[in-house]
Amino acid sequence: MFLEVNNLSKSFKKEQVVKNLDFSLDAHHTLSILGKSGCGKTTMLKMIAGLLKPDAGEIILAGEAVTLKKPEERNIVYLYQEDLLFPHLNAFENIAFGLRLKKIPQAKVKEEVDKMIASLELEGQAAKMPNQLSGGQRQRVSFGRAIITNPSLLLLDEPFGSLDAGTRKRMQSLFKNLTKTYSITSLFITHDLKEAVLMGDKIGFMEAGDLKVYTDRNAFINDATTGVQEEINFWESLK
Repeated sequence: MFLEVNNLSKSFKKEQVVKNLDFSLDAHHTLSILGKSGCGKTTMLKMIAGLLKPDAGEIILAGEAVTLKKPEERNIVYLYQEDLLFPHLNAFENIAFGLRLKKIPQAKVKEEVDKMIASLELEGQAAKMPNQLSGGQRQRVSFGRAIITNPSLLLLDEPFGSLDAGTRKRMQSLFKNLTKTYSITSLFITHDLKEAVLMGDKIGFMEAGDLKVYTDRNAFINDATTGVQEEINFWESLK
């Protein structure tokens, strides 16, 4: 397994927010995790990213224990719902930022960023500043900046939550294509049931700090606690 999370726990004061999480993920796969606000999803991601210290447990990435490593030593990128682009850099330079930090030669930077811009369907937008881009375009630039550095693991915390329905659907399709093109391994957090089913190679359901990862999509759909059957029955009743 590429990512292994063993007995991961976190409490704030007397409240246990994350309870003895155990799950694993193969390389180049996406685990989508469905859960309501306050169920512990973001706390879990922050521990994996190194932004929060767990009370107990172990995180193993590519065969190496990273539980005690600093965030910058983990080769993990965390994407929030907000795009958090650098407002003083255009789309090209935002995407190129990580490559510049690594002191990649200019010709290689241009080659890689141009390729990424094409993959993101952002042709003609490279010179625009963030405030000149739509919400969906800014989120694409944010994705490009994250993926171009070839992180070991990508953590996505409801990345499409602030987008309108049409843009969200387009971004879902684009991300699915990017995961294949760039062989991405990711955890994709969402509170949208359909999005969880669509985005994940594996699906998990998180509630009150507990995470259950399902063996396959049918197991997730047939579990009454996930709410899938309830939604199916609702739409059937409208026929």
